[in-house]
Formats: sequence, C-alpha cells, structure tokens
Amino acid sequence: MPRHYTLAELDAAAASLRSGGVIAYPTEAVFGLGCDPHNRQAFDRIFTLKQRPPTQGVLLIAADFTQAQRYIDMTKLPAGVLAQVRASWPGPFTWIFPRSADVPDWVAGAHAGIALRVTAHAPAAGLCRAFGGALVSTSANPHGEPPARDLVTVADYFGDGLDGIVDAPLGGAAQPTTIRDALTGAIIRT
Repeated sequence: MPRHYTLAELDAAAASLRSGGVIAYPTEAVFGLGCDPHNRQAFDRIFTLKQRPPTQGVLLIAADFTQAQRYIDMTKLPAGVLAQVRASWPGPFTWIFPRSADVPDWVAGAHAGIALRVTAHAPAAGLCRAFGGALVSTSANPHGEPPARDLVTVADYFGDGLDGIVDAPLGGAAQPTTIRDALTGAIIRT
C-alpha cells in the first residue's frame, strides 16, 4: 500500500519524489500523478501505470513563475504574451509555450511546446515548493478511464504501483484546467 502523506508531511513526499518516486496528489479538479520531470525512470513508470503512449507528453505544474520560467524559451515569447499569462497565474490556467532546452524530450512527447501551470491550489503548490521545482502533472487514471477524484479511486487504479498519495482535498473545479496556446490564444482543451 502506498504511503499516505498529510499536508504536514509534504517534505517527506518531496523527498520521495527526489529519490525517483511517483506520487498521486490533488489538483484543482482531479488527482494527478507526479514525479521529477528530469527523472526518466520515474517518468516512464507514470506512463506504464497509465498505459499511455509516451508521445502524448504531459504538463508541468509549479508553485510560482520562477519554477516554470526555466522551461520556457523566453526568446520566442513576446512581452505582451508573457504579461497576459502572468496575470492569469497562479490559477487554473495551463498554457503551452515554446520550450527551452531544459525541457526533457520525454516530458514534451511529440509536441513542439511545453504545457505549464502555476497553480493556486494550496496542496499542489505546497508539494512543488517542498520539492523545490515544477513537477509532472498528468491525470491519475489509466488511459481511457475517468480521472480519479478521490483516494479510493486512486488506490483502485494503481494500488501498490505508487510510492505515495498526498491525502488532501481537490480544489473544487468541475473539470481539469483549460489548456491554451500562449502564442496564439487557441484553446487546446476546455
């Protein structure tokens, strides 16, 4: 059985992530699966758990803009666009940016850009702060199944395949965040 971490134990959850762990944690609307985006073995475990094609890529979630900024190719981002994005953060808005060289290829999958969110959801932001950087965030569900919205469903889906679960409430949103292209404003997912 994976370890359950309370909000008071986020440092321990972050230590698990730093040592290659895969953890489920609450986001704005659903539970997400997370790991260190720079740890290929942990990342591959998530895709194995989800039974998802690795070409799909994932988004990264951060506690503040500083954690997200390293993944953006700022030379390809007009100042007005950056101002618009920063005005929406922290919040339930995921934006696709031109990616920097810091984005591991496996995180982006077959995509040219990188999807990033600076979350206002306190448990997810707290986990990112404890970890010291952005984390992989992909819905906690096997490919084709509905995303987990409670701990029982997370356990049913993944059992002992996880190293831990952050036991905290979801953010109350009805559906996962909208994803928009930062350069064009086009909505990729509603």
